[in-house]
Amino acid sequence: MYHFYAFLDRMKYIRRWSLMRSSREENVMEHSWQVAVLAHALALIDTEICGNAPDISKTVLYALYHECSEVMTGDLPTPIKYFNPEMRGAYRRIEERANDRLLSMLPDQVRGGLSPFVLADAESYEYKLVKAADKLSAYIKCVEEVKAGNDEFRKAKEGIGRELTEKGMPCLDYFMENFLPAFLLSLDEMESLD
Repeated sequence: MYHFYAFLDRMKYIRRWSLMRSSREENVMEHSWQVAVLAHALALIDTEICGNAPDISKTVLYALYHECSEVMTGDLPTPIKYFNPEMRGAYRRIEERANDRLLSMLPDQVRGGLSPFVLADAESYEYKLVKAADKLSAYIKCVEEVKAGNDEFRKAKEGIGRELTEKGMPCLDYFMENFLPAFLLSLDEMESLD
């Protein structure tokens, strides 16, 4: 019996933004799906509009599995994770061990097909697209919370927005200019624009 997929299914129980009061809770499973969709969007824009050639499938698979370790570690709040270089390094090692343990829960014949995505190449351009999508997902959460009247996320929205702008990624800039404004609209406003 192999436990890999049963462990991944538990992502739905891991709450994100644990130090913040949220108007709507978010779990790691839904976050991973959103990051995969956003990473796909960035890779498509990067290919079709910016003229680059990222491996779109690799980008999406990196995104889909980018939070696997959290089924063992939980979602460590950002202020703790990035408190200092030693803390970040220690947490990175814990994530690596969790990912190794997860991969050990697969049959050998399957492990090789998943390990490149669970143990993503953090230096690859595709992974940089995933990190941008991850940050974009956090920004969208902040936009939604502020839109719902939750000032708890106002400062995070400003800081994350600044980080996104400073990334200097044309595909991300394009998304923010052309797609992000729709996240500020109500359903009725989006439907009336058709």
